[in-house]
Amino acid sequence: MARLFGTDGVRGVAGQDLTAVLALELSIAAARVLTERKSGRRPLAVVGRDPRASGEFLEAAVVAGLAGTGVDVLRVGVLPTPAVAYLTGEFGADFGVMLSASHNPARDNGIKFFARGGQKLEDTLEDEIEGMLGMPSTSVVGDAVGRVTDATDGAERYVEHVVGSLPNSLKGLRVVVDCAHGASSTVAPQALRRAGAEVIAIGDSPDGHNINQGCGSTHMDTLQEAVRLHGADAGIANDGDADRCLAVDAEGEVVDGDQILAILATEARDAGKLAGGTLVATVMSNLGLKLAMEREGISVTETAVGDRYVLEEMKRGGFSLGGEQSGHVILLAHATTGDGVLTGLHLLSVMARRQLGLAELAKVMTRLPQVLVNVPGVDKTRVDEAEALWDAVREAEKELGESGRVLLRPSGTEPKVRVMVEAAGEEQARRIAERLAGVVRDELG
Repeated sequence: MARLFGTDGVRGVAGQDLTAVLALELSIAAARVLTERKSGRRPLAVVGRDPRASGEFLEAAVVAGLAGTGVDVLRVGVLPTPAVAYLTGEFGADFGVMLSASHNPARDNGIKFFARGGQKLEDTLEDEIEGMLGMPSTSVVGDAVGRVTDATDGAERYVEHVVGSLPNSLKGLRVVVDCAHGASSTVAPQALRRAGAEVIAIGDSPDGHNINQGCGSTHMDTLQEAVRLHGADAGIANDGDADRCLAVDAEGEVVDGDQILAILATEARDAGKLAGGTLVATVMSNLGLKLAMEREGISVTETAVGDRYVLEEMKRGGFSLGGEQSGHVILLAHATTGDGVLTGLHLLSVMARRQLGLAELAKVMTRLPQVLVNVPGVDKTRVDEAEALWDAVREAEKELGESGRVLLRPSGTEPKVRVMVEAAGEEQARRIAERLAGVVRDELG
């Protein structure tokens, strides 16, 4: 049986894969695993969601499951995933629950849990929760039932926190922020304005069905057009639950997560705040990032794909900055998970402090051409044993030399294999990627 928890919680089509019954059972199981029952004190859980219509019935199911097992519930409403993580720690809760499918379309939804302090769950805890599903449960009665309260100041606490983390004002910057009709639609413009920026907000009118639809970090063309139209200094794009941040410079060129990491890493290094002189990135990060950091005297530690693995390595090594090309950036001094609003603020603060445009700052690294080919409908479980495939990979690596690389890995969530090639030129990268994709089809099809 496949593991229920994926790389970022439990996700699926709401009402089909992720039903009210499953949400109820997951919340009951989580209450058993993540709480400590102490005499005279009921456990407390913080529950938040993004604005998807399905979040309403899933939230009701989660709240019912928690309160029915004797857990007090603090509903914080529609807020970014990192805000729920922050408030879990801020309110001293035993755990937090976020209902979101991040950058996925509106029909999908998901449930992720945070442990005490707003920390992401380790695999072992997720396995414990999954193992509790379907186990006989005992509902509490009378005074033992959990109480449900709405936290009306959750958004204000979060905005105050992220703005308070800035070393300087954003005064003088004109910024377009694309909220993806998602969880940051209120707090992102508010935080930017409070930090001193002139703000044009787009994608900030969620109706429960338009999340990520032609906007946000998965549709950067919308932000590019808006930045040019309004003559803005920069643009910031979040995804549906605002744990990602991508950017656009004044000319409308995209600045991706790797470039943001490079800018923040060198800035932190110069300020003496880059712990261990090390940046944590994933194997999917552009080779240009690693080369740039070597030039700047900054070490790079690589992890598997997924911000949870980045976070684990940061904690293990005592590092302060890490992230992914997709825009998950973790500033561990201020957040326990990727935070798109926080990242955008700190990126803009570098612009304001240095009085430099984003295009100039992004020159700290040169992106090598990178081609990603997804090969669907193959048996990804046989990747490791496909000798002819790995012979082809070694041949490609020999051709690329030190000016490129090959990454071949099974998808963590779909029946496909991903082939990524970086090279000095895009034509070479594409040719090699297509060649390797053909070998994948031949060997694993």
